[in-house]
Amino acid sequence: MSFKHTFFIALLSTGFTAFSQTTYPKITGYFGIMHPIVTINEDETTVNFRDYYAVGFPTGINIWKNEKIGFSFEMVPNIKDDQGTSKVTNLLFHPGVLVALGKGYTFAGRAAFETSGRYGFTPVFNKTIIKNSSCSYYVAVPLPVRFGNDHPASFTIGFQFGIAF
Repeated sequence: MSFKHTFFIALLSTGFTAFSQTTYPKITGYFGIMHPIVTINEDETTVNFRDYYAVGFPTGINIWKNEKIGFSFEMVPNIKDDQGTSKVTNLLFHPGVLVALGKGYTFAGRAAFETSGRYGFTPVFNKTIIKNSSCSYYVAVPLPVRFGNDHPASFTIGFQFGIAF
């Protein structure tokens, strides 16, 4: 068997994996669960799980321009249970820029527009923890800063986990 034939058979048996490349723009979607842990403003400090229970469900689409930078659009319905009464308290519109930092880390710089009348920005630090051919699982630390609606400026530390596909 000649070198050409051997190379061709080897190439077919590997399924072209050595030559596969991601095509850009690349579109991915995701769904997560976000728990605000603590919120601080000039009047008070509130703690989730102690003072009330709040949870958000970030759902979004990422459009990667190349392997380093992309755009993300996220919507987050938020639910709060306070003294036995639960309700949707807010819907967050959360567009932003994605920057791949390498080794599974991503930074998202997001603008924030809430139906509650608050607005601001949210830096998010994200880490892919499990990746396979059909999906990946991630954890993230969102750090929302909010203003407006006759409330003092606030800063929150949150924890998020989810699945991307």
